[in-house]
Amino acid sequence: MDTVTDTHGAVRRPGPLWIGHTAVDGTPVVTVRGEIDHPVKNKLNQALLSYNGATPPRTVLDLSGVTFMSSSGINVLITAHKSLSDAYGWLRLAGPQTSVLPLIELVGLDQVIDCHPTVEQALTA
Repeated sequence: MDTVTDTHGAVRRPGPLWIGHTAVDGTPVVTVRGEIDHPVKNKLNQALLSYNGATPPRTVLDLSGVTFMSSSGINVLITAHKSLSDAYGWLRLAGPQTSVLPLIELVGLDQVIDCHPTVEQALTA
C-alpha cells in the first residue's frame, strides 16, 4: 500500500491508495481505494493500461472506495478511455461515491465513459 502525502497544502487529509486486480469472465476489474491525485496518477495509469503485461480491450474501474479524485485522476481516466477505445475496447466506471461522482458529472466524463452504480452492472451493460 502506498501512502500519499499532500505537498500542496490542501486542508484535506491524504489517504493511501490501494489498487487491486481481479477478472470476471476474462474482463479485468481494477478496484481502487483511497485518493486519486497527482502523486498517484502514474500508478493508476499503469494499473488501467496493463493487465498481465498486455493492454486489455475491456476494463471496469471500481471507484466505490475512492474518497477523493483530482483533475489528475480525470486525466488518467480520459487517457485510459482513449487507449482502450483505440484498441476497440472500452473502459467502464463502477460505483463512484458522492465524494467523486459530482466531479465526474461536472466535467462531463459520465457522457464519455459509461458509468454504472455497481461492478456487476458495468460488466453486463
